Amino acid sequence: MDSGTQEFASSGGRSKAAPKAPGVAARGRRYASYLGRALQVYARPSAGPLSFWYETPEVNPAAFPAGRQYFMRFQGKARYAGPFDEAGIPLLDYRGDIGRQYNPIAIAQYGLARFNQWCETGDDADKQGWERVAHWLAAQLRPNQCGVPVWFHDFDWPYRQVLRAPWYSGLAQGSGLSLLVRAAAATGHGGLISAAHQVFESFQRPVDAGGVVVTDAHGHLWIEEYLVDPPSHILNGFIWASWGVYDYALWSRRREALTLWERSVETMAARLHEFDTGWWSLYESPIDGRRMLASPYYHRLHITQLQVLHKLTGLDTFAAFAERFASYARNRAHRARAVAEKAWFKLRHY
Repeated sequence: MDSGTQEFASSGGRSKAAPKAPGVAARGRRYASYLGRALQVYARPSAGPLSFWYETPEVNPAAFPAGRQYFMRFQGKARYAGPFDEAGIPLLDYRGDIGRQYNPIAIAQYGLARFNQWCETGDDADKQGWERVAHWLAAQLRPNQCGVPVWFHDFDWPYRQVLRAPWYSGLAQGSGLSLLVRAAAATGHGGLISAAHQVFESFQRPVDAGGVVVTDAHGHLWIEEYLVDPPSHILNGFIWASWGVYDYALWSRRREALTLWERSVETMAARLHEFDTGWWSLYESPIDGRRMLASPYYHRLHITQLQVLHKLTGLDTFAAFAERFASYARNRAHRARAVAEKAWFKLRHY
């Protein structure tokens, strides 16, 4: 979850431009808060939210062909040391004025990590871990302003527009769906089955009708991680969310889910070149001439995700871009340039 600036409307979870720019004092306070929190997080990455997100991305060979495990190994996430609440649900400590929070994306991916581990070991503790998370997710679904069941983030988050609580995310919907269908298949629990079907409704609706998808001027469909206006088309979030649709399509056998997966693949195959600078990958689609490079972690994640997409689809496009991005990462000059440009972007826009 990279961050940014502007304002986010609290009604319904979708952002709109603020009516006017904040004053100098407000901007200073916001920047100081961000800087203080960032320094706390990066000074001790092993004890903050980075300890959960920044594991080494790896393809999970046990997921192919047609295995029940998740497509990435998530071994680092399975070893997450906490904090947890009293029920064993992971919390992320963002420090500063955000503090400890439930993050539905992190919670779902922690459940997937424990599910993978359980498939390998059969350990009861791992089974209890992913079951707790799956039941928590099913219980936490709440209707948005259009009555669509979603997982809300109940804390403000600074992206290029400040996301005002409560807000929801296509990535959370996709990762949660990936866990729910696995948990439902493994347990046959009616509540988990019902929750999985409820979650899929958000993928059947456009953002302005309470869903998480947009169709652009080219007719391409995107699943949006952050519901901002104009849409940001975050690459890693789109790919992860699309895997939830893929999982649901295989599990439910619903034609509309398979169609949505096929349209997502079509978009990615046709538009991946827009995320390629010729020496590094972009985090999101360029907007008004402004580009946001992927951090080194997200660049590595893109490579892994594209390798998974190649395994799921057989399309050579994904293998070619995975190797191209990997070649950028092997180049020391490209790595140094990416770190410098990313740092400069944050200084200018945060």
